[in-house]
Amino acid sequence: MGRGGSRGGGGGGCGSGGGGREEAADPLQPLFETKEAKGRVAYKLFACTIMVGICLIWLYRIVQLIPRGGGDHDDDQEGRSWAWIGMFMAELWFGFYWIITQPVRLNVRYRLPFKDRLSSRYEDKLPGVDIFVCTADPVMEPPTLVINTILSVMSYNYPPEKLSVYLSDDGGSEFTFYALLEASNFSKYWIPFCKKFNVEPRNPEAYFAQETYHDQEWLAIKIKYEEMKNRIESATAQERISREIRDQYRGFSEWNDKVTKQNHQSIVQIIIDGRDTKAVDKEGCQLPTLVYMAREKRPKRPHNFKAGAMNSLIRVSSEISNGSIILNVDCDMYANNADSIREALCFFMDEKRGHEIAFVQHPQTFNNITQNDLYGNNNLVVKQVELAGIGGYDVALYCGTGCFHRRESLSGREYSKDYRGNRDKEANKNFEKKVHELEEVSKVLANCSYETDTQWGKEMGLVYGCAVEDIVTGLTIQCKGWKSMYYNPERNAFLGVAPTTLDTALVQFKRWSEGMFQIFFSKYCPFIYGHGKIKLGAQMGYCIYLLWATLSLPTLYYVIVPPLYLLHGISLFPKVSSMWFIPFAYVFIANRVYSLIEALNCGSTVKIWWNLQRMWMIRRTTAFLFAFMDVIIKQLGLSHTAFVLTSKVVTEDVSNRYEQEIMEFGSSSIMFTMLGKFAILNLFCLVGATFKKVVLQDFGALENLISQVFLCGMMILINLPVYEAMFFRKDKGCLPFSVMFKSIVLASLACLIMPMI
Repeated sequence: MGRGGSRGGGGGGCGSGGGGREEAADPLQPLFETKEAKGRVAYKLFACTIMVGICLIWLYRIVQLIPRGGGDHDDDQEGRSWAWIGMFMAELWFGFYWIITQPVRLNVRYRLPFKDRLSSRYEDKLPGVDIFVCTADPVMEPPTLVINTILSVMSYNYPPEKLSVYLSDDGGSEFTFYALLEASNFSKYWIPFCKKFNVEPRNPEAYFAQETYHDQEWLAIKIKYEEMKNRIESATAQERISREIRDQYRGFSEWNDKVTKQNHQSIVQIIIDGRDTKAVDKEGCQLPTLVYMAREKRPKRPHNFKAGAMNSLIRVSSEISNGSIILNVDCDMYANNADSIREALCFFMDEKRGHEIAFVQHPQTFNNITQNDLYGNNNLVVKQVELAGIGGYDVALYCGTGCFHRRESLSGREYSKDYRGNRDKEANKNFEKKVHELEEVSKVLANCSYETDTQWGKEMGLVYGCAVEDIVTGLTIQCKGWKSMYYNPERNAFLGVAPTTLDTALVQFKRWSEGMFQIFFSKYCPFIYGHGKIKLGAQMGYCIYLLWATLSLPTLYYVIVPPLYLLHGISLFPKVSSMWFIPFAYVFIANRVYSLIEALNCGSTVKIWWNLQRMWMIRRTTAFLFAFMDVIIKQLGLSHTAFVLTSKVVTEDVSNRYEQEIMEFGSSSIMFTMLGKFAILNLFCLVGATFKKVVLQDFGALENLISQVFLCGMMILINLPVYEAMFFRKDKGCLPFSVMFKSIVLASLACLIMPMI
């Protein structure tokens, strides 16, 4: 990547650095095209065989539900009755969930934009674009992380006079504000450098980490960046900003001893005024508008987390720049493709379908994934198959970051057939008011009392009341008649920071699965709210994720009951010699083989696939389980929604273990106790059952138990890192002794209590 090979390769000058124009382009050619995935017929045939296998498994459970004499299991009919019913219920839900996942795999489609056609037709009529960057805590999301994202989006190959960047600081931190001031000064050097050499990525930290010394100009810009970074980190570490710096900028007057994270007035500061012809970089080219916003917060007023921040940004930006397209990104999700705006506009400005499109969603990708993706964060199958399959129904899941929106749709407008939008709409910055006047008006829009008795959070802006407000918001927009697009470009448009510890990864998935399951129980359930408004395949596509939490119960049953019955020699599956064994074996093996082939086709390796299988099992038995319980408790009115922020800061030893792909435990989390208990239980049951058969030399009985032996063996293989952390590792990332002790005690009690049930 780097600087594009040679000087001047990026277009240089004060231009936007966009792609070249096509000569004599046909105005009827679409700005994007849709391609269907190959192999749909073959997959339909495969899916039919799996469906037959699932039906045969259900039939077997029903036929054998009331055991009769002469059956496969005469000796243990009484002891297995309730377990048999439980197995049937678990397999019923596994089969039903598999059915839900099928429509997306049968309709995978890919979108391909033509940005050169866009430049040829609309270069002089490009719309204004407002970019929202959200941060919430200066400790968990350090200011240097935030400004690297800011600098990356300020440097897009797009006319700077039509670009406005807004930072929402829900932490209300003067250190984040100071960092933004430093970034505004550094941008005068960084933006022209990026466009002169076609730099990728345009995040300074990421760029300098992958590039070695080039020449004096490269070295000079790197030194400026390091000096800026040191000043910011020094001020943050010392927890003070010098009087000299405070006196240089009036904005610091907003902070005093009474300002805290949860109690402060609204703060809006226009740091770079894009309307001012003097706001230029070192080459004399216009700079994008840059705005800092910290909405008002008061202890007794609900602030609705990120959704509230986004809605404040929508109002404030409408007063200052009012770009017709809005891009929102998280502070740790920097821009990785300088042409992303142009590619997204191909969808919005297409002459035939552009007026229907409300938003264009990119997948979440990460720049810190280990070689074998230890925690399964970079799930290529989800990105390349499932989300693309949902997109085949003209629906995309709004994921809260890396998403381009049409302002009108995000602000509550319903789509109508006669709506055609305004492809020629340019940036609409407010030229009538001075900077001070704009700031004062915007502060009112960011007050916590502004939304009282309004439709904000209901029919306007992002929807309130759910931990995954982005998913609900996307659904409500689509149910108003708008279409949306999922776009997974060849070069990742955005790169973020994935969790580097198991605890953080599980907390993140607990929050996601809890929020999505909460949607399923609300009025926004796709089967109810979306009925007649979006296609059935899209409704089922939503439920793939909304029902994550429910997978915990059948998985938990399979993890606990078959091993315990194995320990006591009671079979819950047909004999290997029975014809009924074939559907069980076929469904399991065929699904796993297909899963592996699908992953390999998407660019994974066998090791990456195996790590993901491990993580799905861990998530189902921990994060999804607690998410399920929390939602049920909330449905009973016993608790309220809380937002959990995941830290982007890790210590050096944690980082080293992550790079070596050593799982990080290191705490007494209840999730780890559950994980340890299931690992020990399966180990005890397999060892105990094997010992019994060897001592008694009853090898013939193994034919009835081979399926349970196999399940236990698979669980033991999956939990190898758990055993290692529990018994062999001595580093700080191992499982504490208290977790090991509780796990052994709980597993032992389960084995002892089993005969009494």
